[in-house]
Amino acid sequence: MKPWTRWQDWTNIAVGLYLALAPVWTDTDSGAATALVMMGVLIVCTALWALAQPSSAVSQWTNVIWAVLAIAAPWVISFTGLAAAAWTAWVGGILVGCLALWALPATRRPTGPPAVQPRH
Repeated sequence: MKPWTRWQDWTNIAVGLYLALAPVWTDTDSGAATALVMMGVLIVCTALWALAQPSSAVSQWTNVIWAVLAIAAPWVISFTGLAAAAWTAWVGGILVGCLALWALPATRRPTGPPAVQPRH
């Protein structure tokens, strides 16, 4: 796969940007806002890494970790009472995790020209 072409990583950038900017239009407290911004920035950075190095499985697994943390954040940081912020974290985390897992098999495909088979 060529760098900068995987649609799942571009979508993860969009989701990460949404998470990072959500405190602008979503009712949050300082903990929720910090969590959303940090998760969003980490997801965007990791998706950029995945786009630049499409054969990196580590970048996809890293986004899965950020996704799990985003899903857990409303409980861990205690902002489940802020429904819009909590749902933003949950849905964003689920999307990022699913997209990263979807892109994972593509990291195992060869990226060079096909091997030439010898004639017998």
